[in-house]
Amino acid sequence: MSAHKEYHPEQVRSRLSHPVIDGDGHWIEYGPVFAEQVRKAAGDKAADGLLRHMRRIADTLSLSIAERRRRGIAMEGFWGRQTTNTRDRATAMMPRMLYDRLDELGIDFGVIYPTAGLGIARIDDEETRRAVVRGFNIVTADYFRALSDRLTPAAVIPMHTPEEAIEELEFVTKQLDSKVGMFASAIRRPLPAAKGVDPEVARFAVHYDQLGLDSDYDYDRVWEKCRELKIAPTFHTGGRSFGLRNTPSNFTFNHIGHFAAAGHAVAKSLFLGGVTRRFPDLRFAFLEGGVGWACQLFADLIEHWERRGKEGLEYMHPSKLDRALLQSLVDKYGYQDMAAELRGRDGWPSREEDELDGGVPVHDDYAACKITRKEDWIDLFAKPFYFGCEADDRMNAVAFGKVNPFGARINAIFSSDVGHFDVPDMRMVLPEAHELVEDGLITADDFRDFTFANAVRLWGTQNPDFFKGTAITRQAAEVLGHAPVRAAAE
Repeated sequence: MSAHKEYHPEQVRSRLSHPVIDGDGHWIEYGPVFAEQVRKAAGDKAADGLLRHMRRIADTLSLSIAERRRRGIAMEGFWGRQTTNTRDRATAMMPRMLYDRLDELGIDFGVIYPTAGLGIARIDDEETRRAVVRGFNIVTADYFRALSDRLTPAAVIPMHTPEEAIEELEFVTKQLDSKVGMFASAIRRPLPAAKGVDPEVARFAVHYDQLGLDSDYDYDRVWEKCRELKIAPTFHTGGRSFGLRNTPSNFTFNHIGHFAAAGHAVAKSLFLGGVTRRFPDLRFAFLEGGVGWACQLFADLIEHWERRGKEGLEYMHPSKLDRALLQSLVDKYGYQDMAAELRGRDGWPSREEDELDGGVPVHDDYAACKITRKEDWIDLFAKPFYFGCEADDRMNAVAFGKVNPFGARINAIFSSDVGHFDVPDMRMVLPEAHELVEDGLITADDFRDFTFANAVRLWGTQNPDFFKGTAITRQAAEVLGHAPVRAAAE
């Protein structure tokens, strides 16, 4: 973990028989220049909106703790950019330099997500949001266009409405040749009761739309468009600054677990909303939260199904209570006041409450999943969901262990997070990930899945041509089962 340790990613890579795919690297958009390029590409509203968005951390840090507490504003991370390692700072700012250093880092191909762009799909004003997103995607594509054999950037896909998402998906795939989409989730929907309330208070009077369950819109049109355009939806949504992660003084308190919490919510919504049942060929990824929460969610969903699925709820139906037996037992043990109360209720201790069901049309929380056999759990969760894992997270090993129900392997994908504060030395990432093999926690085959094959399946299942023309064309084709004849003969 020490930033002063000597790392040798080239040595690790030289011992591997497979390529390494970075499923979630980051670059840092240099604001003054990037925003002006957005201005040229998409106009003043796009550029000015982006600049306001990029200033949000500085604006927050300029407030006193007392003022942040009064307004319910979370502490942001100060000193969040690389300074000691100037070479890494430059690498994060310049995609061409990252490209040149890939061999040095032990990486063969990288999917690169934004930094300033992580939150632009959450800009509240629709006109500003759409302008910023459009300009951001155009300029980002320009930065990476000549590097496509080894790097590909994620396009930002806003999700406030299906129409907005579909319009941007059509644009980025057909006009910019984008292959990766970073989809928004946890969409803030103001409560009707908040209309006319002071904006400082009204911003808390919201619910967060997670797209799959009880959504304000039917997003099946978006998933159908993803299928048509061969895009695997990936989510890089944060959960910092609201709910239980909103302290005004401690960034670490707000930061730990926030990506996992956001991923947990949208994954759970997509599953319980039946999205993976209706679109069995789609693959979804939830990034930077690790895989520990995913293994726990998998187990929790199964355990709750046993109690809140159709059969489990029938066991709990109020009509199953033997009221005569209950009355006799209370009489036997001499609780006279309880016995008198029960006689007045025809032996039904809580009839008024028991008859309530919240108005749900079906008494089965899993109705949309249509689960009938244990294989459904693999098909609806373990197969379509992928989880981005940072290199130094020891919990990565649980994805490949024997603790998961039905012996399922959860799809963990190697995610460097280079460019951000938690990677003080870009050379540390691959060696730290490989420590799981060296320590006997996962096998070499597991490591191949983690750093290569799972990423190929995530994007290549959706788009068989995703890796065509890249530095790993042949190896990716072999994983997907359509290797060229020449490669097969070899």
